[in-house]
Amino acid sequence: MKLNLVSWLVSVGLASAAVIGRDAGNNEDYPKNWAVTLFNSFDTIDVFGPIDVLFYLSMSKHLNLNFVAETMNPMWMRPSSPALNKFGSQFMASINPTHTYSEPPKDIDVLLVPGGLGMRNETITKSAVDFIRKAYPNVKYLLTICTGSGVAAKAGVLDGKRATTNKAAWNETTKMGPEVKWVSPARWTEDGNVWTSSGVTAGLDLIFEFIDKKYSKELSQTLQNRVEYERVKDACADPFAAVHKVPPTGDCRA
Repeated sequence: MKLNLVSWLVSVGLASAAVIGRDAGNNEDYPKNWAVTLFNSFDTIDVFGPIDVLFYLSMSKHLNLNFVAETMNPMWMRPSSPALNKFGSQFMASINPTHTYSEPPKDIDVLLVPGGLGMRNETITKSAVDFIRKAYPNVKYLLTICTGSGVAAKAGVLDGKRATTNKAAWNETTKMGPEVKWVSPARWTEDGNVWTSSGVTAGLDLIFEFIDKKYSKELSQTLQNRVEYERVKDACADPFAAVHKVPPTGDCRA
């Protein structure tokens, strides 16, 4: 029996919409316009983890998603230098930006900043840092995933704020923001309109916590069930601080 792929995708999409759409809610005062800051050598899960959840969220809430980069050229997941690709692996993926830093989307509600190997390269991230510095005063929320907090820290927008980052990259990332109140252990932090998460998959815990508070807990739980993700609900549940020997500092709770 042959299966029509298009028909299957449509049926799955309609089924998902039916399930998730049960909690559309009446509150229209929620973040609608999302933008992702892109640079070469980004980490894919830092980006696609959260936006996959947002994709399902968009079946019950009106959302707009844009990708912003220095140019309209594809942004690549790849080693940021030949030294990091000593085996010559051809293992890459890319995202096509929708906007440039010089002509970003209007009315950004949530600006998401991923991490990745590129964040260690000043040449790669300089334009992203400049964009974040300029955009931050006009966004409602800033979310960083993994070492994306280092990019935001270099922009100065985390100064005086509680923030965390990937514990495996703790020392090099925290040096990028000497005026930041770096917190360990912490799976994620929330300080005003700034949310930061620890390494890679912690971005999923952060995004569900954000949906809890800015959309609804019932909708958040529906989405968790849909993607079959068992989230960490305690911001202090961070075993990787001990694994990477990062000493306690700051307060993991808001």
